[in-house]
Amino acid sequence: MDVPATRYSIVAAVRSGDAEVRRTGLDALVAVYWKPVYKYLRVKWRLSGDDASDTTQEFFARAIEKSFFVAFDPAKGRFRTFLRTCLDRFAANERKAAARLKRGGGQSIVPLDFETAEGELRQHDVAAPADVDEYFHREWIRSLLALAVDDLRVEYARLGKTIQFRAFERYDLDAPASGADVTYADIARELGVSAADVTNYLSGARKTFRRFLLARLESVCGGRAEFEAEARELLRGGFR
Repeated sequence: MDVPATRYSIVAAVRSGDAEVRRTGLDALVAVYWKPVYKYLRVKWRLSGDDASDTTQEFFARAIEKSFFVAFDPAKGRFRTFLRTCLDRFAANERKAAARLKRGGGQSIVPLDFETAEGELRQHDVAAPADVDEYFHREWIRSLLALAVDDLRVEYARLGKTIQFRAFERYDLDAPASGADVTYADIARELGVSAADVTNYLSGARKTFRRFLLARLESVCGGRAEFEAEARELLRGGFR
């Protein structure tokens, strides 16, 4: 499997003496994890939307303030499992508290669009899943994929490749989501290009998407071994 060389692990980032490295690593972590955390709190802990959004912000603020993630040991498991364990402990303690203390000066770690997350929750499953581990994992993958698509959209807009992105969006995103039976010829007619063009567009977009997906994954893994294991599972699931 061809995966890029690790630039840094989340462990190295949160332990770094360089404040900018720590902030970059933590921003990457929050970007990937906030939606899975919010949905997990709504589904497993049965928090209201407002309480789940408050607890999500508080969890990451407290994790950064108290350096929760420094305790992670890659030899004992994957980082996403460690983070979820920290979250369960935090949610249990919050439930026991008579009132929640607001920390971090009321500032968001990153802009978190809780309305979008709530809409996604209503669109998919809101009932408590039988396997909460699998639920968190599935939402984590969904978050990674969405961020990689956004990265691709921004990159292709920068390069003026709007038609190429539209082909990728229509064939690889819209059609599977709707269950529509769309062919390369259908996309070609819609975009006013040849079927061969669509083939080339999709090939290039998928390669770039895969690069962005692995970069996002790399930024939240505990080290090379975990990254390679997670990448194998992710790519084996059909994510190019």
